[in-house]
Amino acid sequence: MGKLLAKQHVRGLRSRWLRSGVLLTVAVVVLFTLVFSLGVRSYYYSAVRTGLASKAQSASTFFTGYISRTYSQYYQSAYRYTETFEDKDVLELQFVNTSGVVEVSSYGISAGTVADTRDVSTALEKKTIGSWSGRRNGTGEKIMAVTAPLLSSDGTVVGAMRYVTSLHLVTRQIGLISAAVAGIGLLVILAVIVSNLYFIRPVTEQLVELTAMSRRIAEGSYGIQVQKKYDDEIGDLTDAINEMSAKIGESERVQTEFISSISHELRTPLTAITGWAETLAYDESISPDAQRGIAIISKESGRLTKMVESLLEFTRIQDGRFNLNVETLDVTAELEDAIFTYGKLLEQDGIAVEYTPPTGEIPFVLGDAERLKQVFLNIMDNAAKYGRAAGRIQVTIGATGAWVVIRFRDFGPGIPPEELPFVKKKFYKGSGKERGSGIGLAVCDEIVTRHKGKLELENAADGRTGLIVTVMLPVMNEEELTI
Repeated sequence: MGKLLAKQHVRGLRSRWLRSGVLLTVAVVVLFTLVFSLGVRSYYYSAVRTGLASKAQSASTFFTGYISRTYSQYYQSAYRYTETFEDKDVLELQFVNTSGVVEVSSYGISAGTVADTRDVSTALEKKTIGSWSGRRNGTGEKIMAVTAPLLSSDGTVVGAMRYVTSLHLVTRQIGLISAAVAGIGLLVILAVIVSNLYFIRPVTEQLVELTAMSRRIAEGSYGIQVQKKYDDEIGDLTDAINEMSAKIGESERVQTEFISSISHELRTPLTAITGWAETLAYDESISPDAQRGIAIISKESGRLTKMVESLLEFTRIQDGRFNLNVETLDVTAELEDAIFTYGKLLEQDGIAVEYTPPTGEIPFVLGDAERLKQVFLNIMDNAAKYGRAAGRIQVTIGATGAWVVIRFRDFGPGIPPEELPFVKKKFYKGSGKERGSGIGLAVCDEIVTRHKGKLELENAADGRTGLIVTVMLPVMNEEELTI
């Protein structure tokens, strides 16, 4: 689960990294492509317009200098000039009269049409060169037109010379250049994506490893070290985690040694106290009140002895001296022996153990009989302690699929939901009135886990009618049964 969460976090980091880097690059590339394309279009259109304007100005100046005073001579001169136009293969030259009608065209087909575009009106009305680009009527071809006024000697407009060129090749050239720029932009975006992935991959892999190691340390694997791969911020983080792990491991070792030492030291005086209490209990000369005090001493010393044994068991788990004597096991028989042994003691305290035998055959399991019996006794002891007021404990056993399932239920107040995830942790003490050492369930969980099983705790349906403790042990498979 921890590795899955780490990978999800890394995927989020990688996604954010790529989004921030790639989106910015895409925005810059798109903006640059648009600006560049507009610049190229403006440049080409300006070049064409300037060229046409130069020709129109030259033609207007030349033609106006040789124009005749009579309209017929003027028309004939314009006609001859248009007919002898040298660039008529690439440009169309039109002679436009003062009404905007095309009198003569180098292409011929435009003669007689009305040129009502902005360039013509500018030339005829403002006596300056005008330009216009748009679609040709009829064909829809994109064209550019530049018109220069023809002035008589007294400055009167007598007509206009209009140059018209197709923008097909120019538009095509602009499209090719824009496509080339867009292609380069796409290559830049791909390069950014690849470089980002190449850069972020080792970072995220190291973060996954660090996250997994941190979770292992949090789960109790103190002292483990992460391999340092980079001498940078990630490397500094690795050093910090390694140092933390080492210090926690050392602290845990010192704590375990201290607990083990204290537990061993406590066993001798507790044994002496218990022995003397039992001896004094048989002395008839002691008053009843003193006998009652001796019984309390004996009971409390027994409780302390059990706590010391749990501490010693815990230290054996911590320092690796905890071993299982695994054998083929009839877990039903072991459970019934534990109930018989402990049930009699519970009866003396007014607590009944309600055991429901299995309805069918319970498969064998691989396990350590003494350790599992320790689990059963510890769970029943907790059930008696926390559910004492109800006066009963329910125990059931059954088989479900690949598991043997054993359930213990008391009828006490249960455990607050917010505390349930922590009750199996070592030294955890809940908020209830009855508080233990915080070791018993941690030891039980470790034993069941080493049997490849599960120990689960949950409140009953209404949350206030007791706690259900479930022990799940894996069933032996066919290969294990034949060994």
